[in-house]
Amino acid sequence: MILVERSAHVAAPVEAVWDVVQRAEQLPAWLAGVRAAEVLSGEGFGRRQLVQAGRGAAHEAEVIAYQEPTLIGWRERAKGAGARAEARTEIYVQLTPDEQESGTVVRLIVVRWPAGPVKAALLRLGLRRVGADLEDSLARLTDLAAVG
Repeated sequence: MILVERSAHVAAPVEAVWDVVQRAEQLPAWLAGVRAAEVLSGEGFGRRQLVQAGRGAAHEAEVIAYQEPTLIGWRERAKGAGARAEARTEIYVQLTPDEQESGTVVRLIVVRWPAGPVKAALLRLGLRRVGADLEDSLARLTDLAAVG
């Protein structure tokens, strides 16, 4: 398992940030590496969605954590030719009201279970990039939530 997390303060109330992060169609606007996203079925916990990465890979995702308005998490599994069933990624977005700063602390967490030791080694080499992507995502989310 490989875990990467980043957090940032967003100058917007929890409800405004939640409105952005819980909508699948908003993922491309703030989550780095996502080109498109759509809901396949359901709402809230158990919702299924299709997430397309910038490099063209498609991942079917299921919402596995949902506590309005403070937590959403989903599990992605690769689809298509050559996809390995045991490889998966979980992404969590935790929101905490920050009353001292009149805003929200946003924590992004990515947990990856690579498909074998070679993939694990490659993922470890790319940890700096994953962290940078999370920081970029937080900056984009800050802009979106502040605009409302």
